[in-house]
Amino acid sequence: MPKTVLSGFTHNFLGNAPTWYKQVIILFLIANPLIVWTLGPVVAGWVLVGEFIFTLAMALKCYPLLPGGLLAIEALLIGMTTADAVYHELLVNFPVILLLMFMVAGIYFMKELLLVTFTQILVGVRSKSALSLLFCAAAALLSAFLDALTVTAVIISVAVGFYSVYHKVASGKGYQHTDHNANSDEQVIELHREDLDRFRAFLRSLLMHGAIGTALGGVATMVGEPQNLLIAKVVGWDFVSFFLHMAPVSLPVLAAGLTTCWLLEKLRWFGYGARLPKPVRRVLEEFADNERTRRTKADQAALWVQAMAALVLVIGLAFHLAEVGLIGLLVIILITSFTGITDEHQIGKAFQESLPFTSLLVVFFAIVAVIHEQHLFKPIIDFVLSLPQDQQPGMFFIANGLLSMISDNVFVATVYISEIKQALDAGSIDYEHFQELAIAINTGTNLPSVATPNGQAAFLFLLTSAIAPLVRLSYGRMVIMAFPYTIVMGSVGLFSVTNLV
Repeated sequence: MPKTVLSGFTHNFLGNAPTWYKQVIILFLIANPLIVWTLGPVVAGWVLVGEFIFTLAMALKCYPLLPGGLLAIEALLIGMTTADAVYHELLVNFPVILLLMFMVAGIYFMKELLLVTFTQILVGVRSKSALSLLFCAAAALLSAFLDALTVTAVIISVAVGFYSVYHKVASGKGYQHTDHNANSDEQVIELHREDLDRFRAFLRSLLMHGAIGTALGGVATMVGEPQNLLIAKVVGWDFVSFFLHMAPVSLPVLAAGLTTCWLLEKLRWFGYGARLPKPVRRVLEEFADNERTRRTKADQAALWVQAMAALVLVIGLAFHLAEVGLIGLLVIILITSFTGITDEHQIGKAFQESLPFTSLLVVFFAIVAVIHEQHLFKPIIDFVLSLPQDQQPGMFFIANGLLSMISDNVFVATVYISEIKQALDAGSIDYEHFQELAIAINTGTNLPSVATPNGQAAFLFLLTSAIAPLVRLSYGRMVIMAFPYTIVMGSVGLFSVTNLV
């Protein structure tokens, strides 16, 4: 415990982040003004971008909103951008903020319907290859209309529920037992240890297939990922036109991704292929049947309401009846009104998942304002635009893909789409070529970014969730399990962008 007020300040700064991490952030904050005054704002701007990418890469040490926010505030104070410039970026990207505020919260109220869906898939399909394919395909389909974070949250909820059920049984208790610590294996009966380890491997592979599925589906529509809507708004695409423009890339990649899923299960490479032990299946089937019989008429009515709201959501998005975020707000009002959720605190829980990331996105836009004010990416964009026109989409795909592996794909997409919009406004490119480059940027940020948890918000969410330590899913293991998907999705995506767009 701190013994002085000064040590208390030191202890409280960035909370439980490692001491070395706190020291690095303080070093950044001290160095930036000195670099501005000695080497100029352009050099300081590049240093700031590197520092911000560092905070994204170290997201497991401390949520990037805090150190990234401090860096953005300092950039404002030392004149690298202005409050008006940041506000302008927010106004331009307000539809994306609406999406995160209301659509993610709206899908939160559909979790029961999604849980029932994935539970039925898990206990109803006996072939592991078919089950993995269904999980991946279902996650892809849902992510195309919902958002990847919520779909991942549902898959995690299913996995945590089933793991806890079997862990209780393996510990010699009934699955109705309430006081149980699933994080400890101390009480696990020796006879069940091997089945428990195999069940962990089984869940690990399903979780990764599901997470990959969210990327496969998320790239295809304007609501699949936050940056998709941002790109759609800049280019002027609606829901249908976005899908049609992405289809020459998204559909071949989807086919390749699902084929990879099936092959990995058959070949049992890269940690995939673990089967569900028969004793575990019997326990899970019994649990699912028990849950079904306990479902009341009110619960059944709530599921029907959620299904109707999902239909309204799909129709609203397909025909672009309103701004995406407003359709999300409509879903919130419909489901809460007709399922009896009237307490303010119950409704407030829906926003807990979305608002931290929304706040982080505002910080992204502050950094983007610095990039615009200092024209940091102009030399890179000019170089790529000086290449033969048929080479430019491929180069943008590669550049976005590599940066998205170590950074966050929303940040990368925000920077690049803004820069090529400036090139369009300046008359350097025509609108048709602008659309081709937008396709390359969207697919480049969505597909190769599955390589690491840094690139995809859904992957980072999975890594920091309650299920990861239970099934022994570490950062390194995620990278290894994502590797074959990265190679396949990246190479098919690059080929499609180069030859089919």
